[in-house]
Amino acid sequence: MGIGPLDLTEGTLTDSPHTTIPTITDNLYSQGTISRIVVSISFEPTTSETDTNGELAFGGTDPTKYIGNIAYTPLTTTHPASYYWGISESITYGTTIILSETAGIVDTGTTLILIASDAFSTYQSATGATEDESTGLLRITSTQYSALKNLDFHVGINTYVLTPNGQIWPRALNTYIGGSASYIYLVVNSIGTPSGQGLDFINGYTFLERFYSVFDTTNSRIGFARTAYTTAIIN
Repeated sequence: MGIGPLDLTEGTLTDSPHTTIPTITDNLYSQGTISRIVVSISFEPTTSETDTNGELAFGGTDPTKYIGNIAYTPLTTTHPASYYWGISESITYGTTIILSETAGIVDTGTTLILIASDAFSTYQSATGATEDESTGLLRITSTQYSALKNLDFHVGINTYVLTPNGQIWPRALNTYIGGSASYIYLVVNSIGTPSGQGLDFINGYTFLERFYSVFDTTNSRIGFARTAYTTAIIN
């Protein structure tokens, strides 16, 4: 189910390639069901393939799903990130800057956190991780996990902290991705291109399951808030 932006629907109609198709949120707004073109999303970390623990809120937010206030940041005008739900952010690992402020996107349809290839190399070196041939993910030892530092996402004046546990794949689900049950895999991977391309990161599901997110078309912005799972040790 697509939640926009609307421009992403252009080209999906064979007989009318320049026509856009209203999203579900657009239709709810035009029908008067909701007063704002907003979709808010709550994900929770999962340790079972059968878990159903997400929630969509159309037209507003669900205060029971987040802690404190929602902080908003404007959508980026940098192409091609601006074609999607794009924002600007920088990323540090501990005190090491791995990605200077740049444009990227927030995407519910991407599983991992993807960063520019040069940033990924810095992250891999800092964590001491090795690439796992079976999964394509980075793998660390128990000792390296104990030494793992926070991964901080700086968005505007706010910082969203991904704790060491938030940086690893749920170990209970290792075998579902072709991995070993006894290994520890990281959820940060390479986007495949170096920084400076106008889309240098993708904050995917493994980021969003730790923060409440608000996709606000009416005000051209994205919001984040902490949740009960932001610092949970569940993976």
